[in-house]
Amino acid sequence: MKSIYLDNHSTTPLDPNVFLSMQPWFLEKIGNPSSRNHIYGWEAAEAVELARESIAEIINASARDIIFTSGATDSNNIALQGVMKNSTKHHIITLKTEHKAVLDIFKEFKKVGHDVTFLSVKKNGLIDLDKLQDAIKSNTYLISIMHINNEIGVEQPISNIGEICRENNIIFHVDAAQSLGKVHIDVSKLEVDLLSISSHKIYGPKGIGALFIKGNSEKIDLKPIKFGGGHEKNLNPGTLAVPNIVGFGDACKIAQKLIDSEKYRISKLRDALLAGILNENPKIKVNGCLNHRVSGNLNITIPDNSNEELIARMPEISISTGSACTSNNLEPSHVLKAIGLSSKEAHSSLRFGIGRFNNQNDIEIAINCLNRSIRK
Repeated sequence: MKSIYLDNHSTTPLDPNVFLSMQPWFLEKIGNPSSRNHIYGWEAAEAVELARESIAEIINASARDIIFTSGATDSNNIALQGVMKNSTKHHIITLKTEHKAVLDIFKEFKKVGHDVTFLSVKKNGLIDLDKLQDAIKSNTYLISIMHINNEIGVEQPISNIGEICRENNIIFHVDAAQSLGKVHIDVSKLEVDLLSISSHKIYGPKGIGALFIKGNSEKIDLKPIKFGGGHEKNLNPGTLAVPNIVGFGDACKIAQKLIDSEKYRISKLRDALLAGILNENPKIKVNGCLNHRVSGNLNITIPDNSNEELIARMPEISISTGSACTSNNLEPSHVLKAIGLSSKEAHSSLRFGIGRFNNQNDIEIAINCLNRSIRK
């Protein structure tokens, strides 16, 4: 039986139009973009630069400020480790609710002697800007904050945080994997120095991402953490994956056209899902702020139920208990714990991720499945 896919925060299905644009680059257009002596290399290099422009356009950046990576985790490592590589013992700040791809890097920084602050958030998942201000020290060098949380969907006030960083001459990194293509991002207006993005979160192929590095910034001295060639400004050596890059560029083009209409349609589906569940289960609790939240996210706690058992009784729909990157971990979600849930409540929570290819019928089936599972 085919299951209805409602786990679009872990990954999105490839848009068929993106797949069509990628096909020729697997079989016919076979060049290496670094090959400068023949037409195959020339056309591959041109395709890479056209995709770079499309990716830059969706965040209103200059194409020269974009480098390709294998995904947001790779971008996070290149950005954060590259910034801190040759620094002295600095103070750095991140949130307790960040993705493991950032938290684990900061834990490594702490091991080598940096002063690390893992800042708490409010119970609705949003940052307390006053606490951020209070946490800043004279030697605070770097702040990394996720734009939209991958588990509870809350959108942090990046513009306000960027302003604080600018006033204190602090490097600001943003993991925007979950926000790209879902909310408008304008790096020309935001005080963001480094921004990590990924293709597979916006209906593009897996295995490709990008890092925005603010040009003409005296704050940023990004050192390479990988070696083996001069690719991508010496920051990410290796032959570029042209089919994936082409797909990423096309995914950005499509997302830019659909961003407002999708946001409206998907938020309606999310609201219908919540209403349908609450109608029969009024004690269910929504995790995270509903007013500052990406349209497709719904994270709920169902009291006195095991999330694993609930999912096992619902083969008709594919949902998750939290981040795909920690799905093999039996520990309760660090995000839910950080917003005040007990371990028992965290183990009673489910995450729905509604996306481009979901419709009202999917939502009705999901409501019926969950309500039936809770009754059992």
